[in-house]
Amino acid sequence: MTTDDWWWLAAFLVGAVLVAGATAAGLVSYRRYRARRDLAERFRAVSEDRLQDVLLPDGSGGWFHVDFLLLSAAGLVVVDLRDLAGLVFGSEQMTEWTVMDKQRRTTFANPLGPLYDRVAVVRQLAGDGVPVQGRVVFTSRASFPKGHPPLVTRLDSLGIEFEHGDRATASALAERHREAFERIRAASSPSPLRRR
Repeated sequence: MTTDDWWWLAAFLVGAVLVAGATAAGLVSYRRYRARRDLAERFRAVSEDRLQDVLLPDGSGGWFHVDFLLLSAAGLVVVDLRDLAGLVFGSEQMTEWTVMDKQRRTTFANPLGPLYDRVAVVRQLAGDGVPVQGRVVFTSRASFPKGHPPLVTRLDSLGIEFEHGDRATASALAERHREAFERIRAASSPSPLRRR
């Protein structure tokens, strides 16, 4: 091969690597887009409105991050979203929960305590008479082989818990709590912990 042939071959290989890298980056970006769109669709199916990745004042000069706050037929629903892959083992009384994914075992703090705090903040902001619930919601990449603790569910089960018959009835029920929801929206600010 001549020197020119080597240059052409090198240019071709560099171009192929760049195209492969751009394709891989595009696929990752598309998967993230689809995951965000699917998440939005799931929440839209069970709520009339939502706040996402906001800070709410705790009344003592501090702030709480809230992943999602849904305005639903059941009232206001605080959602702590967890996207973990593997088998999840945890209970209400355990300090740490475990995730086992193939050969890897990791632990994370029990998410129920922080959820109770977030629900209390939303109740305080919503006022009396507004039902407020909370859920730690795992994506479909997680499973609970020994069952899941109370107030813990998977994203694909959220609709079963919070759908209320036909859409018109659900909308009418949700709108009863619109004023409280808007009051919370006005008190919120964007969170620096927002998901990408």
